[in-house]
Amino acid sequence: WKVLVLWALDERPHRFGELRRALPGITEKVLASHLRELEDDGIVRREDFAEVPPRVEYSLTDLGRSLNRALEPLGAWGREHRLPADHTGARTA
Repeated sequence: WKVLVLWALDERPHRFGELRRALPGITEKVLASHLRELEDDGIVRREDFAEVPPRVEYSLTDLGRSLNRALEPLGAWGREHRLPADHTGARTA
């Protein structure tokens, strides 16, 4: 999930709910945990806005942007080797 979180944040800062909607299947608990870990590692920045209602946005730090650049070849490989949507586990020749 972390790579998908990084790629989503590469587009622009996101609020928690936006990230959740952008990553179908991720649970709230897993997303919160991963964001906390990425923040602790200096890859993601959490910004609290003094507004009512409270607003929090997550964005990439410079380190996070450099990590995304390093992950670009992985994304290219995935696009090149993408399996069909109805893939059942058996590769066809």
